[in-house]
Amino acid sequence: MKITDLKCTVLGNNPVIRITTDEGISGLAEVEGSKHYLKPHILFYKQHIVGEDPTNVERVMLKIRRLGSFKPWGSSVSAIEMALWDIAGKAAGLPVYKLLGGKIRDKVRVYNGAVRFPMDGNSPEAYAANMEKMKAAPEGFTIIKQGIAFHSGMPREVPDFFYGEMQKGAFGTGRGPLTERGLKHTVACVEAMKDVLGDEVGLALDCGPGLTVPDAIRLAKAVEPLNVMWLEDMITGDYVPYVLADLYREVTQSTSTPIHTGEQIYLRQNFKDLIEKHAVNVIGPDPCDIGGIAELKWVAEHADLHGILMAPHGTGDGLIGLAALVQMSATLPQNYIAFEYPVGRPEWWYDIVEGLPDPIVEDGFITVWDRPGMGVELNAEATKQYLPEGDEAFFD
Repeated sequence: MKITDLKCTVLGNNPVIRITTDEGISGLAEVEGSKHYLKPHILFYKQHIVGEDPTNVERVMLKIRRLGSFKPWGSSVSAIEMALWDIAGKAAGLPVYKLLGGKIRDKVRVYNGAVRFPMDGNSPEAYAANMEKMKAAPEGFTIIKQGIAFHSGMPREVPDFFYGEMQKGAFGTGRGPLTERGLKHTVACVEAMKDVLGDEVGLALDCGPGLTVPDAIRLAKAVEPLNVMWLEDMITGDYVPYVLADLYREVTQSTSTPIHTGEQIYLRQNFKDLIEKHAVNVIGPDPCDIGGIAELKWVAEHADLHGILMAPHGTGDGLIGLAALVQMSATLPQNYIAFEYPVGRPEWWYDIVEGLPDPIVEDGFITVWDRPGMGVELNAEATKQYLPEGDEAFFD
């Protein structure tokens, strides 16, 4: 079997790739909806993979892996890897999880990072009301993640929140020391959410990036009595192309609150310090950024050897990305907590993807399916109306 083409289109905001072969088997994969601009970058790799046997996944990846980079640029390589596994599974007549060593769980736990409701401000009362809605969601999530501090509207909307200035633009962020008022406000919001969730639903908190080390330690110690699941990306994180493991280690060693990072990191080599220095308690790589599902599984196994937990990121990975997360997570070692559940946006995504269960999530879990490959397909006829001009031949 040989690869004959690499195609890419953008459905809604999500880049979707299709790798075709000379035996009529094709593979699909999807990139986060925030990266609609990656189509030319994805197509750059076509020259490197056409003519290769797609079922030799690792051989193909050796040709292109070093040509990627930290989020967002690793997404192109990651999508190709997942589409190759889709082809390999279909060619073997097996679900992808069988090719990764087999499943160790029949149902995979997911956490809520994407089923959102509008926030009415940034007060503790607003956070509590929002958490009530998420707790009541029909998916029955057993873990909910919410943004606070620099991963929320607090720095912009809470007066005198920190000693610094918010950057402008689509990727604008803030970074700097919290004021005493800012720290107290953040803790009050966490307390309000925990009052709603009690010990029935776990609360994870996305915090940055942007906190200084002293503030990260203060916040982590302040919420110790609340038993939160983790504090995520306090120092580095989304779209930060470095790790700073030594700084994370300082925070982690100062608190009993679990510390988490990793969604932006590309390749196993860049997790080495975090894992081997015990710099964090939880890592959260995204299969759409780390280099694919086999790369993530390798990192999960290495983390397990060092007593570090695994909660894969995935909020923007879409419904094809969801299928990849399910197949991969079924095979991860027992350091697995849950993966971040992605949704389809716009809603018509649910009309064009075939193969997902209905409902997808029950009582916070997704049952692993056994269809070949990733187990989902795009309905070509239903999808054609959403193809951008110039991509009419995507399914040819």
